[in-house]
Amino acid sequence: MAIQPKDLKLLKAFGEQVRSVRGSKGISQEKLAELADLDRTYVSGVERGIRNISLINISAIAKALKVSVGELMTDL
Repeated sequence: MAIQPKDLKLLKAFGEQVRSVRGSKGISQEKLAELADLDRTYVSGVERGIRNISLINISAIAKALKVSVGELMTDL
């Protein structure tokens, strides 16, 4: 199933939110990846909106950033 343009917009918005929260906490992509037990290139892809991230990985990133899943989903 191909990703639709509206879905790409959602992925980009989510990635920007992750990047914003990560930046506000002074955490590098590498450190976030380590804390979330993900590969750094995966985190980069999430932040650029090119990864269709799973709920499990959304939860791992939220825990690593010490925020709720809802905070990462705000204004999407």
